[in-house]
Amino acid sequence: MTKPSNIDTGCVHGPAWYVRRLVARLHDVAALSPSAPLASMLAEGIDRVRPDHDGACDLANPATPAATVCLVRAIGSTLDYLILSDCTLVIDQGDSVTALTDERFARVIARLRQRALADGTVTGPIVGQTPGKYALTNQPDGYWIAGATPAAAHEAVTGTLPLHGSDRVRQAALLTDGTSCAVDPYQLLDWRQLIDVLVDDGPHELIRRVRQAENGDPAADRYPRYKRHDDATAALCLFEETP
Repeated sequence: MTKPSNIDTGCVHGPAWYVRRLVARLHDVAALSPSAPLASMLAEGIDRVRPDHDGACDLANPATPAATVCLVRAIGSTLDYLILSDCTLVIDQGDSVTALTDERFARVIARLRQRALADGTVTGPIVGQTPGKYALTNQPDGYWIAGATPAAAHEAVTGTLPLHGSDRVRQAALLTDGTSCAVDPYQLLDWRQLIDVLVDDGPHELIRRVRQAENGDPAADRYPRYKRHDDATAALCLFEETP
């Protein structure tokens, strides 16, 4: 989550601090309960971050620092996954490459921006914050994100995939929307090509290509987006050696 400009978050910390704390708390939870459902682990991790604010922050503020989350866990012959907010998980199963995501955030933002364009609240494609977004944070008719509400974890997209057999997962890429945009919506690559870039050249090359495209399109005419750049993170998991 990008720190909002000119919006009171109610918190003295920023998104980077929150992400570091959530990762640390998730690590603690995983060490204690390695086979617990991923949603339960995330909920516990979110809850454990709350005291880290030391009572200095208004955690009821919907703009409190938050994070999108994508998790995978290999246990025996299966791969568990969890996706919350606008991350994408790309799965390579040999004959097919599939992208899994939580579409609720994108749907909410598209709806709010369409309304804002219609009433003149915004006038261009790149405007930063979307009016009305925080009123729909962690709400049944809005979207869910890992902020200060542990219950949001149980609204995540979850599932299990095989690690053995003909349809086994060979590789998986965990992406924020600042890197998944290379495929959707920018169409610089397809999903298999994106995984190939990560395998051959690493996340830095994928991010370089995205930034090059965005810097060459400052008005967002060719590559539609709501921010000049979005948070860009990519991680690759290899479950077997590639040829």
